Amino acid sequence: MQDILTIYKALSDETRLKILKLLENGELCVCDLVAAFDTVQPKISFHLAILKDAGLIKDRKQGKWSYYSLKDDDLFKRLLILSTIERVTEHDIITEKERLAKFIEEKAEKKIIRICKC
Repeated sequence: MQDILTIYKALSDETRLKILKLLENGELCVCDLVAAFDTVQPKISFHLAILKDAGLIKDRKQGKWSYYSLKDDDLFKRLLILSTIERVTEHDIITEKERLAKFIEEKAEKKIIRICKC
């Protein structure tokens, strides 16, 4: 029962739902999410920790960088994520997607002078 409550608590926040929706398209570095939400790293890490504790996402370390993706080894949780985030429309995350696309483009062109080196 506690597992279900933890999952629903994790899904009860708009930012976390948007993070899941962005991760639906593939793995992202913490700095990508910081740029997408135009916020600070500790705030994103807080939300990622809740999602990870609920078993909804997984992380992969590469050096000192962390990359996050949807966890897909539990069919129930995967279906729950997909059924929940399908209600989050592209319109709901347009601002975040635009910021993320710009950040990824700048990162590819090496215009980023921030801490992110991924």
